[in-house]
Amino acid sequence: MVKQLVIAGTHSGVGKTTLVVGLIGALRRRGLVVQPFKVGPDYIDPTHHTRAAGRPCANLDTWMVPADRVKTLFRHMARGADVALIEGVMGLYDGQGYDAETGSTAEVAKLLGAPVVLVMDASRMARSAGALALGYRDFDRDVPLAGFVVNCVGSEGHAAGVAAAITRATGLPVLGRVPREDRLRVPERHLGLVPTAEPGDWQALAGAAAEVVERCLDVERLLALAGEVDSTSAAVPAPARSARGPRPVIAVARDEAFHFTYEGNLELIIAAGAEIAFFSPLHDTGLPAGTAGLIVSGGFPEVYAAGLAANAAMHEAIRAAHARDVPIYAECGGLMYLSEAIVDFEGCCHPMVGLLPGHTTMSRRLTLGYRTAQAANPSWLFERGEMVRGHEFHYSAWEGRPAHLPAAYRLLPPGGTTEPQPEGACAGNLWASYVHLHFWAKPELAGRFVAACRRHVPRLVTEEA
Repeated sequence: MVKQLVIAGTHSGVGKTTLVVGLIGALRRRGLVVQPFKVGPDYIDPTHHTRAAGRPCANLDTWMVPADRVKTLFRHMARGADVALIEGVMGLYDGQGYDAETGSTAEVAKLLGAPVVLVMDASRMARSAGALALGYRDFDRDVPLAGFVVNCVGSEGHAAGVAAAITRATGLPVLGRVPREDRLRVPERHLGLVPTAEPGDWQALAGAAAEVVERCLDVERLLALAGEVDSTSAAVPAPARSARGPRPVIAVARDEAFHFTYEGNLELIIAAGAEIAFFSPLHDTGLPAGTAGLIVSGGFPEVYAAGLAANAAMHEAIRAAHARDVPIYAECGGLMYLSEAIVDFEGCCHPMVGLLPGHTTMSRRLTLGYRTAQAANPSWLFERGEMVRGHEFHYSAWEGRPAHLPAAYRLLPPGGTTEPQPEGACAGNLWASYVHLHFWAKPELAGRFVAACRRHVPRLVTEEA
């Protein structure tokens, strides 16, 4: 059995990620194996969880992925762990829309039956904290709210008073009182926190967070309040399970510039019979040996554009793989990298791989949100007309895209208020889009990807039955 606990917040920025990282550290100091999870479409917070836990964080998204598969993914990733620690997204009840719980932390907590500890920023409140806590408790009494942590308290007196007000109002315990500490602030940038894939004193930050959690939170009581789940029988969905055949090597971009890849996607690709080999478009001069498929997902290519532009050897290696008809799957930052150039925030133009005509330009306009998409053309990945759910999160735009270039998707507007818009590119062996996919929403995508890659594997390399 695995203990499970959700760390949620009243809103974004209350300190959930820092406290989760600290709690992971505190639990590991007790000799426990911790499996981290993140609710919602987030690539950055999970990097902090992964580094702290020593196990890859997985995303739980009940808008993109059907509920039964979210539960299966949770149990699958929690195998071998003592504690499953789930960080929420935004506020406890925030999700895909304003009128339903879909995609929210509350929905995930109810789905898994996992107790919730709510983090509140008490820096500008006194007795009013009780009213706020009561509202969160009563908004949906089906949410298994177990207690609170108050963050950014100003003094011992302030902490005690706020905690007393919350407990009087709700009858629930306050399990931690955390003072404001600037040393726990995680650096931020235009897409949120700076991920740990980039240079930073992340070990010191994680150590400091663990020390604060040990000092300010009742870790033993948190463990006692955690629920339990049986993860021993979890298996990947049948459409992604391996068929007999050669095991293709799929090269996955992973470095400072590219690391926005859902761990669940890689789990399905491996289960479908492929081997994953990571490579760096920024530092390596060639693709991994035997590359039969390529994934270049999102990240921050705009921040590392000069270095990416200077690595001409990697450009040539990717162009050569494309010429060999190797399947290439690119999302967001990957699309940017495969275009002719990236124009950064300062207006500097950096040449890129050039498989896609036109260039991508950074702006101050954020494109953000869930997307419903329909495959615009048949390909090795989709049948024409298939529907999928995904999300976008970027500050760039693809300019100079030829009108005749076959689109990857037709994006369906919410409520059908306007005509569907073409998006991305589906050109032979290249699939590129700004839309990020969670393959657990459609596990057959992993199987199709692996099947498309198999024809590029040397015949002597075979998969064991």
